[in-house]
Amino acid sequence: MKNIELEDGQSADIVSDNISKMKELFPDAFSEGGVNFDTLRQLLGDASVLDEGEEKYGLNWHGKKKARQIALTPSTGTLLPCPEESVDWDTTKNLFIEGDNLEVLKLLQKSFANKVKMIFIDPPYNTGEEFIYPDKFSDNLKTYLRYSGQVDDDGLKFSSQTEVIGRKHTNWLSMMYPRLKLAKNLMTQDGVIFICIDDNEVANLRAISDEIFGEENFIAGFIWEKRTNRENRKIVSSRHDYILCYCKNLNKKEDAIKQLPMSEEALNRYKNPDNDPRGEWKSDPATAQAGHATPSQFYVLTAPNGKQHELQSGRCWLYTKDVMEEAIQDGRIWFGKDGNGVPRVKTYLNAKERGLTPESIWFAAEASTNESAKTKLKALFSGKAVFETPKPVELIDLAIKIGADDGVVLDFFAGSCATAEAALKSGNRFIVVQLPEACDKGSEAYKSGYTTIADIGKDRLRKVAGAVVSDDGCDLGFKVFKLSYSNINLWNPDRTDLEESLLSHEEHLVENRTEQDVLYELLLKRGVDLAVPIESREVSGKNIYSIGYGVLFACLDESITKDQVEDIAQAIITWHGELAPSSDTHVFFRDSAFRDDVSKTNMAAILVQNGITHVRSL
Repeated sequence: MKNIELEDGQSADIVSDNISKMKELFPDAFSEGGVNFDTLRQLLGDASVLDEGEEKYGLNWHGKKKARQIALTPSTGTLLPCPEESVDWDTTKNLFIEGDNLEVLKLLQKSFANKVKMIFIDPPYNTGEEFIYPDKFSDNLKTYLRYSGQVDDDGLKFSSQTEVIGRKHTNWLSMMYPRLKLAKNLMTQDGVIFICIDDNEVANLRAISDEIFGEENFIAGFIWEKRTNRENRKIVSSRHDYILCYCKNLNKKEDAIKQLPMSEEALNRYKNPDNDPRGEWKSDPATAQAGHATPSQFYVLTAPNGKQHELQSGRCWLYTKDVMEEAIQDGRIWFGKDGNGVPRVKTYLNAKERGLTPESIWFAAEASTNESAKTKLKALFSGKAVFETPKPVELIDLAIKIGADDGVVLDFFAGSCATAEAALKSGNRFIVVQLPEACDKGSEAYKSGYTTIADIGKDRLRKVAGAVVSDDGCDLGFKVFKLSYSNINLWNPDRTDLEESLLSHEEHLVENRTEQDVLYELLLKRGVDLAVPIESREVSGKNIYSIGYGVLFACLDESITKDQVEDIAQAIITWHGELAPSSDTHVFFRDSAFRDDVSKTNMAAILVQNGITHVRSL
């Protein structure tokens, strides 16, 4: 086979092309232009490289390989629906998920891969005090279930006194690393992430974020003025925090963040003193720094009234002489009302979609402060200070304006749910995740009836939804889900879907779980959005469910007799024909519902003969 020749006579560089594609998929496997093959092997599922041997260049710590591996280990849990705690369950697309965010992020990998436009997180700052997310690597779900009281040892507190055990940075990094790895998978190609942090870990966070997202996808390290008053208790009054911003793939979209809307102050700068037919304009300098100028940008400019304008030292004209003269003739250069002013270029308000370029410092005047956020939250909760360190809604709204468009906003360190409130008010769909961390019994929150931080967040959203006046039908509700163990007994953690059923007639579903519980696990395992509609019809006394307009069908009754097989199968076929879903349809039954193999075989045969080939049992 001949090589395909390029115009310059060289054959295509296949190796370089392969490396570029691999770097896009696995940026953390590359260091200083080379491939770290141990890391690549691990990312491809080879667990044999978990020994803590010598690492290559980059930020390394004892436990990094395990932190990477835990992101690759499937979850054995599920998300249980809680309509009774939700608002507008049947119609809302917003999700409030209560549980350990590491397990939840794993469970969302199929349903929300490449669908999240913006992530805003405020993770626990590593101050040397306790934080509540150190993971157990192989039994994280079990540890969470003990903590949340779903298995024995109710009240277990899993937290890390980092200074005491001498691993201040390593535990925090091992907590953050797998969560950021999993979060990246959920982002759209032009999706952006904003991560709040302080001086304690900003350098390390930048290092692991460069590795996970790719240094070339770094957008900015924003500085946020979190307070305006001086703090006298410390050596230096800390007035700011950092917000690191990365895009998933800047090559896919150069303008990953948008301009901010024009403020009233900015709009007031546009006038039209000369009645220019092109509309209102403002004047900008007609010169630029001379460092990269061409010789054609150095000349003496002659104004229409004959006055000559010479360049200042170190400056050049913005345009070449011919282009400048053309602009002058066209009335696009302003010389002041009397014609003797310094030449300036007209920038027209309506020339294009005009906005303000985001700046690297977010001042309190626009982004608000921690103190202001606490005051407003206190007012929302009838004067009770239920949460000590909320982020301002204005801060997150600023991030949404430049980073979210009309896409999905995710926060997996939800806290008091400031991100959800900002998204709700802006009309963006949100997904928030919060651990049911217990409120201290001496706190204002506990005295006000809140037992967990998650409870505070849910009630905040109810209060906000009740106060928002909307005439455009925007989504003010949220579905509540809670992390728990799978609905399916003997779940194999190496299986990520339900493609195969067990062959025996034993009951494989956990007792005391509802059909709705099982249906939502099917959505997760099949990669269907948790907000899709679920409809039901009754046939022969059995409930048949259509999920996502026919993407899935299910009949989860505990008993299906041979006399009912034909009616149930035909009902599914008819319903499937009415909906005509574009994707391959899967139908699920409870394996133990069929008392003999003949009934099960007949059900599958009827469906397959009518074009529904994916028939599964649980």
